[in-house]
Amino acid sequence: MNIIKKAALYIARKKYCKSAIIERADLSAIREKPTMSMIVGLGLIAFSYAIGIPTVVAFGIFAASKGKPLLGAIGGVVIYAISTIMFFVGIWMGGKKYFLAFLRWAVRVILEKILGEDIRVLSEPGLDKKSL
Repeated sequence: MNIIKKAALYIARKKYCKSAIIERADLSAIREKPTMSMIVGLGLIAFSYAIGIPTVVAFGIFAASKGKPLLGAIGGVVIYAISTIMFFVGIWMGGKKYFLAFLRWAVRVILEKILGEDIRVLSEPGLDKKSL
């Protein structure tokens, strides 16, 4: 067994990964009706994209046309910081459930691809790591 498979098997034995594999984690949480918190969070994420780079560029052009580059440098950073804060608040409000569901599914799929048939070691009680 190569080193990548050994590392994947070690990781797959951890509680989080093992439960994701045994319970066949999927993306069904994404199909559920979103809560108001999720809607607001996803809205904040979308709005942060809208005010991020385009607003910084527009503010920079405005500052350059007025001949005050320092205003553009400081204002652009402030606007981008506000956009980033909105993005993270949006993720915290709306994306946590989706992110955790996606992460659990991705862990299962990646480990199954790497381990192939060796994944059975986790679910069958008679097998241990020396039987591989």
